[in-house]
Amino acid sequence: MKASKTVTTKLLTTASVSALLLGLSTAASADNWRYAHEEYEGDVQDVFAYAFKEYVEDNSDHTVQVYRFGELGESDDIMEQTQSGILQFVNQSPGFTGALIPEAQIFFIPYLLPTDEETVLTFFDESKAINEMFPELYAEQGLELLQMYPEGEMVVTTDEPISSPEDLSNKKIRVMTNPLLSETYDAFGATPTPLPWGEVYGGLQTGILDGQENPIFWIESGGLYEVSPHLTFTGHGWFTTAMMANQNFFEGLSDEDQALVREASNVAYDHTIEHIQGLADESLAKIQEASDEVTVNRLTEEEIQAFRERAPQVEEAYVEMAGERGEELLNQFKEDLEEVQSDSE
Repeated sequence: MKASKTVTTKLLTTASVSALLLGLSTAASADNWRYAHEEYEGDVQDVFAYAFKEYVEDNSDHTVQVYRFGELGESDDIMEQTQSGILQFVNQSPGFTGALIPEAQIFFIPYLLPTDEETVLTFFDESKAINEMFPELYAEQGLELLQMYPEGEMVVTTDEPISSPEDLSNKKIRVMTNPLLSETYDAFGATPTPLPWGEVYGGLQTGILDGQENPIFWIESGGLYEVSPHLTFTGHGWFTTAMMANQNFFEGLSDEDQALVREASNVAYDHTIEHIQGLADESLAKIQEASDEVTVNRLTEEEIQAFRERAPQVEEAYVEMAGERGEELLNQFKEDLEEVQSDSE
């Protein structure tokens, strides 16, 4: 059991925040930039963070201090610290940013993104919605959006095998504290149950939860298959994340340092996109090697259709939550996808 990663979560301490605050007065002269993300050592966000750190340190006198999941609290904590200027950089998924930026919940509309990896990666590279519209939304919250990138296709894990919405009836599925994700699992027939990440393993272990969703590498890294062994590929979406800077900090940098940060984030993006290709298959192989109890179910097109038919009500909920700008973003999102898919045909 991976207790160090799942059962025992480091909580935010007065000492850790005090240490950060103490360093703020010397940050400008020391050029030590602080960067927090939501994952464990070796996970996708960690790979991105260390590629960013390596480029900055190889091409300047600056240093980058990376904080992993739990070292400064959970996702809400590190976002607050970034907005207040304690942290200079943060990597956070739109799942947690949704309350701050309702339009970012677009990634939780099921079956909006295709499952084909190559198409998804091209979409993130070329999409106007991703590369032009999202930065404006983040800027309104004092955040300089530097990159958005996919981490992997979402996979549902449960206590029993599932192949239809009826199989999810009354199942308590953990969701991030995101209203639209709750709408998705409600539409799928489950009982959406918001719970902080640090409590998920224990919740699955004790039966407080019946299941959860995450990319396969995270299911492997966090040991979730140990307590939720039935894996279902529903094809309903991708886990997406965003790397951003405190805007006041970024705008206060010299032109040279702004260019350095942008280039470092571009290099980290390219490195990470290469890293995730084939990662899902590798992680699944590790899971199957580690446990004989794991079952893997890739839904047929007919089975997927039963879930897909429930997606329109989630899309309607998104437009209601995100308003006119959300609808504009959704229309552009679909237009970008159509263009990418037509180019690949």
